[in-house]
Amino acid sequence: MKINVIFFFHEFVLRPPSGPQPTGREPLEMNNESFQRPFLLAVFLTLNPVSTKHKHVHAAVENGETDASAVETWEQKGEPDEEEPGGGSSADTGFCGDEAQDEMMEEDEEMPTPKLPPPPPDAPKKEHVNVVFIGHVDAGKSTIGGQIMYLTGMVDKRTLEKYEREAKEKNRETWYLSWALDTNQEERDKGKTVEVGRAYFETEKKHFTILDAPGHKSFVPNMIGGASQADLAVLVISARKGEFETGFEKGGQTREHAMLAKTAGVKHLIVLVNKMDDPTVNWSLDRYEECKEKLVPFLKKVGFNPKKDIHFMPCSGMTGANLKESSELCPWYTGLPFIPHLDSLPNFTRSSDGPIRLPIVDKYKDMGTVVLGKLESGSIAKAQQLIMMPNRHTVEVLSLLSDDVETDYAGPGENLKLRLKGIEEEEILPGFILCNAENLCHSGRTFDAQIVIIEHKSIICPGYNAVLHIHTCNEEVQITALICLVDKKTGEKSKTRPRFVKQDQVCIARLRAAGTICLETFKDFPQMGRFTLRDEGKTIAIGKVLKLVPEKD
Repeated sequence: MKINVIFFFHEFVLRPPSGPQPTGREPLEMNNESFQRPFLLAVFLTLNPVSTKHKHVHAAVENGETDASAVETWEQKGEPDEEEPGGGSSADTGFCGDEAQDEMMEEDEEMPTPKLPPPPPDAPKKEHVNVVFIGHVDAGKSTIGGQIMYLTGMVDKRTLEKYEREAKEKNRETWYLSWALDTNQEERDKGKTVEVGRAYFETEKKHFTILDAPGHKSFVPNMIGGASQADLAVLVISARKGEFETGFEKGGQTREHAMLAKTAGVKHLIVLVNKMDDPTVNWSLDRYEECKEKLVPFLKKVGFNPKKDIHFMPCSGMTGANLKESSELCPWYTGLPFIPHLDSLPNFTRSSDGPIRLPIVDKYKDMGTVVLGKLESGSIAKAQQLIMMPNRHTVEVLSLLSDDVETDYAGPGENLKLRLKGIEEEEILPGFILCNAENLCHSGRTFDAQIVIIEHKSIICPGYNAVLHIHTCNEEVQITALICLVDKKTGEKSKTRPRFVKQDQVCIARLRAAGTICLETFKDFPQMGRFTLRDEGKTIAIGKVLKLVPEKD
């Protein structure tokens, strides 16, 4: 005799019993329907484990209660999952216990493994260089990044063809290269970078990390975080008629980004004049020179030396011309193309025996607490004990990944992922710093700094509030006192205290942060002693820390 078990179960077991309900006092007979049902139910559940939702219903029926109580017990049970419509919990997926367990096992097995092959142990470590791409929105930063990854073999042709097909479906075929760096859906739909994208590529001599910064003015704080990790900045400007002018004029991001990169400690700037293949430009030398003439005076004002620190080159991110190989389209440019030029730059001097300083850029949970950041100085080994400042937590390094490749030792300049023991993810904020116990970094709330007011319509007096961006930390600060004005040309300090400062003036002021922050004086440790002040979405001042003021108890 064949019985459809599920149908039988629902029809017989869940149907309310006919006749009067037992009160619990009268003796039960073996042939009583209300006795058989729980018995059959028990047998059925033993043979067919079902989801927890049904168990509650059965329990209610088994006790001979009405359905209302079943709903009640379920609601009580479902309190933690209130946000799910209908009070359904994750247990409702109808998985049998064993299936769920197998699924969990499978998930554990599928841990993502780093794609890059670990270098042979005897190979000398290539120098790590962080390159940040900055510039006005739509100048072509992500596209150039994607093209470089393709040219250096980090993205294969098939993946790019897939991106091209998807982009064509959305009528965005010129965006497909940027999708190698703009990985989330929102960035792809709008064609705007939001978070700082990361990618790696290698040349014969060096290992590069691309930091693709957002160009839109709403995401400047993200861009500052990216620039603070960079050794070298690539300012991408569009040569297309009208686009260069928009990016460069007041309110455009070309000016602000160049200034922020200088403040973040970028010593060398490469200016890529992109979109030279555009019909309005057509690799014209005149247009290239025009962009150059407008930019040089401004970059000089920011603090770059045009002869030593800046290098201009024309290119096309879309076609890849002049990125890896010289292009026949611009015979007038005689220098090296972009990637060979990066390779030929002199090495950066970094002290591996200095104090350990690793500003935290980001943190997340993954089988423990994982933090990301660039090691500014010193070297870190696996199983080493470190101190997390300013909270003074002692932590141990469980594992160490440099650009997603596991390693036992890391030197300065490398981008690291550290798995830490002894601290919870909630206890860490971006801007915290990992140090060694023998040489802790300074932390405090009050400090004296020299600041240059770059753009501010009215005057700034004591009591003015702004947001301070120093290394990877953002904190609200107040200017509590103006100490003196500094003459730009002679560097002389005024004898009297100024009552206010205005645009283009340099002053020494005392600042007080809302919370405790990690910082060093500019003289001792430049990377952690320079900062920007922003207010109402604009960068109003740049500055450097002169001295730390101890707190009065």
